[in-house]
Amino acid sequence: MEPLLSVIVPFHNVEDYLAECLASLAAQSLNRIEVVMVDDGSTDGGEAVAKSYAAADPRFTLIRRDHQGPGIARNLGIGQATGKYLAFADADDVVPPNAYQMLVESLEGTGSDIACGGVLRIGPDGESPSVLHAKLFRRTRQRTHITKYPNLMRDRTVWNKVYRRSFWTASGLSFPPGLYEDAPVAIAAHVHASRVDLLPDTVYLWRIREQGQSSITQRRAEIANVEERIASLRGVQEFLDEQAPGLRPALDGMIATWDLGIVAAAVIAAEDKRDRARLLDLVAPFVDGLREEAVRELPAVRRLELHLLRRRMIAELAEVRQARQEGRVAEAPVVRRGRKTYRWYATYPYFGDRSRKLPPDVFDVTDEIAFRARVERVSYRDGRLWLAGHARVAPVERAQTDLRLWLVETGTRRKIPIEYTGGPGGRFTAEIDPGTLTGTLTGTVPDGVAPGEGPWRLHAEVTVPGGLRRRGRVRKSRLLVREDEDGESLLVERRRPTGPCRIRLVQPDVGDVAQEAGKDSARTVSGGG
Repeated sequence: MEPLLSVIVPFHNVEDYLAECLASLAAQSLNRIEVVMVDDGSTDGGEAVAKSYAAADPRFTLIRRDHQGPGIARNLGIGQATGKYLAFADADDVVPPNAYQMLVESLEGTGSDIACGGVLRIGPDGESPSVLHAKLFRRTRQRTHITKYPNLMRDRTVWNKVYRRSFWTASGLSFPPGLYEDAPVAIAAHVHASRVDLLPDTVYLWRIREQGQSSITQRRAEIANVEERIASLRGVQEFLDEQAPGLRPALDGMIATWDLGIVAAAVIAAEDKRDRARLLDLVAPFVDGLREEAVRELPAVRRLELHLLRRRMIAELAEVRQARQEGRVAEAPVVRRGRKTYRWYATYPYFGDRSRKLPPDVFDVTDEIAFRARVERVSYRDGRLWLAGHARVAPVERAQTDLRLWLVETGTRRKIPIEYTGGPGGRFTAEIDPGTLTGTLTGTVPDGVAPGEGPWRLHAEVTVPGGLRRRGRVRKSRLLVREDEDGESLLVERRRPTGPCRIRLVQPDVGDVAQEAGKDSARTVSGGG
């Protein structure tokens, strides 16, 4: 039976991890696969591991060549592949058992050219989200495209995907030599694809090595590594300028957020002055070439770091990055400047320091200010409704804040202040007595609205250091709350975030659900309803 999927696995001196990778491929629920292993000039025992799999399983094939890098090895493997679909796995990583079946079934169902999914990092401390991929695969998106969903610019790896082989060939895709060969191919594939499927499932486990040779990712502070990274990114920029210029700002924003953060760390870590100067000679012109519209959209702290990197102000750059890592940036007060037309500025390190001549706009957070309030947990016990959540203002989300909470009844607009216990970062726990929601109204009641009928919406007002004040409705996590077996308390089931937090009194029937907040409201019960 001909294989449906070909998986290309290049390897070079990864004996410690190769067997685990190959075992995960052999265990795939999609049985119609072939695994093309390409030994890229290994000098350890990796070849023997690969030979054992080829001897035991006819789906595994081994090719050996002199060491020329993973891109060339992948191209060689593609040339030997016979499947309708293509996938890639690095030899130190692991593929979950159902990954390829889910991805192939998606392509079979939609006719898309690429299907991709979520990634976890694996290492000595277990599994953790991949920061690069974490925000991309929160829900299913079928038949989409990078022009419709520019956040796919972050999806720069080839191994969390399955490609339609006919699409790969027609697009002329091929891996370049050198390091960081993934990004040029992954981005070009996204641009050339007619449709792309995104799955919320984890389809790849990306290794953080703890033994053997360090990976390319772990050697990213080396000068040669930085040179290869920048060369790869320049190639992607040139491709987009020619093929999809509208996507260039999205790429440059990604570079400024992700790659230049890594490069800045390498510059700071360089102990030899000549090495640091060489790195700066590489980086500073590259920073200057970023699209201005992309830089303007960055958070102020990123604009500040880029400015310091461009100006070669390394001591100051190290201080700002340290402040961010320690949380001091998220605690910095904001101040208002101007009279008729004013802006808000974050007091990050060196704000107002005239000796360093930093432009005010790198501290301007006016367009970043966002009110964020959410109820995360709700329970009903001892005749009281308990709400726990947070209310804060970005970008100073960890600052000590003043907080007010109140309920507003829909229709009557009656306001009821809410007592709460506060915590760090705008966290709160509030207690609501259902009896207070049925109190006597003052003023005129609109026609058709009964006193205490509700529903009530939860509101909050946050004041942060520097005088910035924001208010708005509190949203909620989608919750299903029901009685336990004894009918004494309520159990909470967390679901995905949605909608404003609304509270409505209901009269429970014996044996029925006593409280539900699943679709469009949070509900609480009282004896008299």
